[in-house]
Amino acid sequence: MDAIYQGYAPLNVPKPVADDIWIVDGPEIKFNYLGLHMPFPTRMTAIRLKDGSLWLHSPIALDEDLIAALEALGPIRFLIAPNTLHYWYVPEWKARFPEAAVYGAPGLARAAKRPLALDHILGGEAPEAWAGEIDQVLVPGNLLTEVDFFHRASSTLILTDLIENFELDRMHSRFYKLAMRWAGTADPDGRTPIDMQFSFLGYRDKVRKAVQQMIAWAPERIILAHGRWYEKDGVAELKRAFRWVL
Repeated sequence: MDAIYQGYAPLNVPKPVADDIWIVDGPEIKFNYLGLHMPFPTRMTAIRLKDGSLWLHSPIALDEDLIAALEALGPIRFLIAPNTLHYWYVPEWKARFPEAAVYGAPGLARAAKRPLALDHILGGEAPEAWAGEIDQVLVPGNLLTEVDFFHRASSTLILTDLIENFELDRMHSRFYKLAMRWAGTADPDGRTPIDMQFSFLGYRDKVRKAVQQMIAWAPERIILAHGRWYEKDGVAELKRAFRWVL
């Protein structure tokens, strides 16, 4: 079946963002969203740490050509499942790289809909493995708990589902275009999906504090898992997208 959302070609290829950080755009998936099988483009982020090892955020579907390209950049040592939705392909990557450590968001072991063995639980403080290079903040919620990351050297914030920013001219369905507008995730005003905003009602103070930390980091750019990411004006984009909680 043809993709509903035009992907960010080339797929399964590391694309430089800045020194030692790459994005990899993957194939479209269908996600059950409010009873609909919504089309979602996928995106992974790879960071090369100072010791030369690779840190993979939200691994996409396993692909042998992609593996070869990544291994040319460095040994894969860390697999990050950053929230309670982005974990599906981690078991395949772990099986392919058994020496890599799997880090997952709090609550993921309980929420996962397939067997998933976590080596470590992510929190609001960076573990020793990447402390001083990548900072992180915990955003707790009912529907979603997410850990977000800031790569200091490149001034890049890495989010997952807290901001979604779908370009409607890439979407080949009038119905889904309307759905994205309703959800509040249409570019250029992409933000947290409306249902997710409501799910944070009991956590708004914690979400606000986490967003304030993101703003304090003053990111130059923001990588998103779904849709157009922000190559500049990171702080302004944060204030715009999170105006519902600030």
